[in-house]
Amino acid sequence: FSTRFQWGKFSRSFASSSEEALVKTSLYDLHLQLGGKMVPFAGYELPVQYDGLGVLKEHLHTRAQNSASLFDVSHMGQIKWHGKDAVKFIEKMCVGDILSLKPGEAKLSLIMNEKGTIVDDTVITNAGDHIYMVVNGACKYKDMQHFKTYMESSGLDVQMEYMADQQLVAVQGKGAKTVVARLAPTVDITKMGF
Repeated sequence: FSTRFQWGKFSRSFASSSEEALVKTSLYDLHLQLGGKMVPFAGYELPVQYDGLGVLKEHLHTRAQNSASLFDVSHMGQIKWHGKDAVKFIEKMCVGDILSLKPGEAKLSLIMNEKGTIVDDTVITNAGDHIYMVVNGACKYKDMQHFKTYMESSGLDVQMEYMADQQLVAVQGKGAKTVVARLAPTVDITKMGF
């Protein structure tokens, strides 16, 4: 992640250096088959749009009644938290009552620093036998280093497991509930807030 000022406007650059090899997600070949225009983003080669569609058409499709779109978000940082003090540690690092999350429930939260300012945003889920966290792809290594710094001095029983090879997709749109029900029939979608 780098920042720069350009012609008086603030812009962010998520591209990797030209010397770094870009990571390809498990859906890379499918993206190419579907006409995905691949671009560097947070160290990965991801589609920015698809041939014949364009950003506006893709957006309108995702927001249309009874429609949904699948997004490859495998570049995001996925973390499993273990240990008897995992929730206690996360509540010291993030905003929100994580202890009250029931299995399967998730919460949007903020990762904070010792000054009380925001490091990043995150989604935290009670996965039953562990806490599952998703952090931004462009910030995941910085976020994990931030956690490690505090874990070492916390004296708490907490372990962080980075799921480097885990893939992640997001189904978005008004038809997402129908799509998820069809693709994952064993998942109880009545407990999910769509």
